[in-house]
Amino acid sequence: MDLSLANIGEEYIVKEIKTDDEELNSFLFSLGCYSGEPITVISKRKSGLVVAIKDARYNIDVQLAKAIIVKE
Repeated sequence: MDLSLANIGEEYIVKEIKTDDEELNSFLFSLGCYSGEPITVISKRKSGLVVAIKDARYNIDVQLAKAIIVKE
């Protein structure tokens, strides 16, 4: 399941990042979003999602959320 389908307030584990874009992969890695890491959707908006990774919150767009595959 991709992150855009995740429930608000539920913690998920990142399974993989599904993208061929190396820059996007590096960006997510720098945020601490990589395989095995917990991620929580704080809220959903039209423009994207607010997610918690480690001790920080980030605003990501829907396209980016669809690239993040999480374990159900």
